[in-house]
Amino acid sequence: MSSQEDWAKVDHYITEALDIADTDMENIQKRSAAAGLPSIEVAPNQGKLLQLAVQMSGAEKILEIGTLGGYSTVWMAKALPAAGKLITLEADPRHAEVARANFQSAGYDHLIELREGPALESLPRLEGETFDLIFLDADKENTPAYFKWALRLAHKGTVIICDNVVRRGEVADETRESPVNEGIRRFFEEAAKEPRVNATAVQTVGEKGHDGLAVLIVTEDSSS
Repeated sequence: MSSQEDWAKVDHYITEALDIADTDMENIQKRSAAAGLPSIEVAPNQGKLLQLAVQMSGAEKILEIGTLGGYSTVWMAKALPAAGKLITLEADPRHAEVARANFQSAGYDHLIELREGPALESLPRLEGETFDLIFLDADKENTPAYFKWALRLAHKGTVIICDNVVRRGEVADETRESPVNEGIRRFFEEAAKEPRVNATAVQTVGEKGHDGLAVLIVTEDSSS
């Protein structure tokens, strides 16, 4: 199998075989599409992976950079304990409006705080807080800056997940120059030389095409 159509069939098979389908999540996708938001959210099996990451890490406080319609946000919120908290940052007012409605309709708005505005303006206001899991999924040009902030807002054991780090293989093709590809490459460079993290990245194929995600764990407190 080599085509995106084939990859999508496997994604759909996995979603059905493992009973990943979730009415709340399907409704979020439908409402977001009806509102005209781009269909660039994670696939259902990837959303489930984020949920499992929250459970495996025991995260009680999550930071998400890049909300869109709140699809990945709710996947993660579903794994939070009753006293948990998820702060998500979104620059686009229309996306934020749709996401807030989705949080309320799904019944998770009590666990989620959406902060509207450019992330690089919102992040300094979080100074002094720490998070157990941080998901980076906003404009890729600024990924290196988001990564630096993630480290400042992390503690020993914090899990950092960065989406869209392969980009159809363009990240490894030096002839494919763009602000997005350069941002992801600089993120890899920063992660490689950062002594406080242990990191890897994996390619993914599926209904969203050929891409990948990076997973990092913080091994020392930021003050170390």
